Amino acid sequence: MPDSTAQHSTAQHSTAQHSTAQHSTAQHLDNLSIKLTQLKLLLPEIFCEEQIDFQKFQQLFSEHITTEPERYMLNWAGKSEAYRVLQAQTCKTLTPQPAESVNFDSTENIFIEGENLDVLKVLQKSYFNSIKMIYIDPPYNTGNDFVYNDNFKQDLKDYQEKSGELDDEGKLKLAFKKNSKENGHFHSKWLNMMLPRLHLAKNLLKDDGVIFISIDDNEQAQLKLLCDEVFGEENFIADVIWNSTKSVTNTALISVSHTYTLIYAKNIDYYIKNREKFRLPEDGEGFSNPDNDPRGEWKADPFQVGGWRPNQQYEIVNPKTGKVYTPNEGASWKNDYEKYQELVKDNRIIFGKTGDGAPLRKRFKWEAEERGKVTKTIWDDVETTTNGTQLLKKMFDGTAVFSNPKPIGLLQRILSLSTEKNSNDIILDFFSGSGTTAHAIMELNKDGGNRKFIVVQLPEQLDPKDKEQKIAYDFCKSNKLSTNIAEISKERIRRAGKQIAENHPDKRIDTGFKVFKLTNSHFKQWQSPSAENLAQQIELFVDPVRKEAMPDAMLYEMLLRLGLKLTAKVRSENQVFWVSDESGQQFALLLETLSADLLDQVISAQPKKVVTLDSLFNGDDALKKNAELQMNDAGIAFFVL
Repeated sequence: MPDSTAQHSTAQHSTAQHSTAQHSTAQHLDNLSIKLTQLKLLLPEIFCEEQIDFQKFQQLFSEHITTEPERYMLNWAGKSEAYRVLQAQTCKTLTPQPAESVNFDSTENIFIEGENLDVLKVLQKSYFNSIKMIYIDPPYNTGNDFVYNDNFKQDLKDYQEKSGELDDEGKLKLAFKKNSKENGHFHSKWLNMMLPRLHLAKNLLKDDGVIFISIDDNEQAQLKLLCDEVFGEENFIADVIWNSTKSVTNTALISVSHTYTLIYAKNIDYYIKNREKFRLPEDGEGFSNPDNDPRGEWKADPFQVGGWRPNQQYEIVNPKTGKVYTPNEGASWKNDYEKYQELVKDNRIIFGKTGDGAPLRKRFKWEAEERGKVTKTIWDDVETTTNGTQLLKKMFDGTAVFSNPKPIGLLQRILSLSTEKNSNDIILDFFSGSGTTAHAIMELNKDGGNRKFIVVQLPEQLDPKDKEQKIAYDFCKSNKLSTNIAEISKERIRRAGKQIAENHPDKRIDTGFKVFKLTNSHFKQWQSPSAENLAQQIELFVDPVRKEAMPDAMLYEMLLRLGLKLTAKVRSENQVFWVSDESGQQFALLLETLSADLLDQVISAQPKKVVTLDSLFNGDDALKKNAELQMNDAGIAFFVL
């Protein structure tokens, strides 16, 4: 009987461990949970016992619900599956790679190597509502590029092996498939790839966040409709046309010299109320002070504006010539007569350089700097891809390691529009490519800014048989790097950072970056067992930690599960990881050893939370129970995995 009871107790204990591990695995915020939380905040009245009461929903919005089978909408083959892919949780995590990093312990920049759909899911909890600006340059679906192949019906490794994505050594070859126009559902496959990524990206944007997406004619029309669906048509800001090349293709019917950049706000109301927040810095050109105005340099702006307004129609007499001026047909003066008189008294109205012309209004340089400069939708004054290629060749000693990279001037224009230098803004690019976004951010921070980047790049294998890719392949080989695009991107950021630091030794610019790789979780994943293998699964979860898991790797997985950022300050002391979040609150993680004395030391430091592994108790239930009681008495949240 005692043996039987002990066995029963062990089984219960193992099941409890499994429950804890399962709970821990579910810590990642999935997209559906986020949406439900947001909906409950907006419409608590439609919820009943944590479920949506559709009858109440219909009563509330009866006048706005359409039941007509024919209505305007974007639809395509596989859309429902794309939403299922979006809702599927990931069992992946991010594992630190200090050896590949620059200033790992101090930098606040992040480079993530891995498939971006899983990466976006892993980042949901820690970076929800945290990103100021997202820029992406996804595959254009030209028929010669690739579309990510999202398949969640098989275990990832099994899928990679069966689809030929792993080579003989088990290394990743392809996590994408060529999407030629001869394939069925050409546009559908591209939309299926983009939909879940855009939804996840939207979750990460701050309420005042904005996303920029570069694209060409192949998918611009489809992308605009998709973004209207994901971000809301009302949040559309503009579709910028960038003159991307000055060269002419003589064999074309019309030589294409532009690409598009779609811009959406997370919440357009913010920018409507704060228009000055979406402005380019004033360049200072054209300002002078010929009359020694004590308010400083100024520029003369037209006092006439388009549009007829009755209270802005009046005569203005030039005090020198006596000539009478009225607005042109269909136009108005900039201000009403009362305001005009105030401006005259304030020495803000002039009549040309010699005083013989029409009325103009002074705009002081300091005013212009405060308000910024409105940009237009056609950008023909920005660097082209030729500039991007030339810069990259120069950085890589004359080697053309990447075809047609975006120039840093384009990204700096986008960054200047959407970020502020002293606001700790985080910028995300999950199609990093050659690393232009990271490079541009470090360059722009020469203005004293503290912008930070998170860039993500798939380790797409370079093909030595491809003429363009062979150059990059040979570069990687000669420098003992893995032969994939992520290595080119990392090396570009290293070289850019080194050059910026050398050229500006007097400025404190963060030119480092932490490297993480997308890997399997360091904790065993519970699978729904059959009755036959239930005992085997329970036995497996006596210790949920994988044998190969290292403390540093588990540390960062736990940071993500706790909702802490990858740049949280970490120090190791007496085999305890002490982590400080952005507000200065402390977390203690015991992942290597545990004792009563060590627990007492941790409790005396009064951290917000303590996390440890069940296996470190070595079956000492009394120590575990005592720790729980002490933590509870001290008001410390205590988690055992």
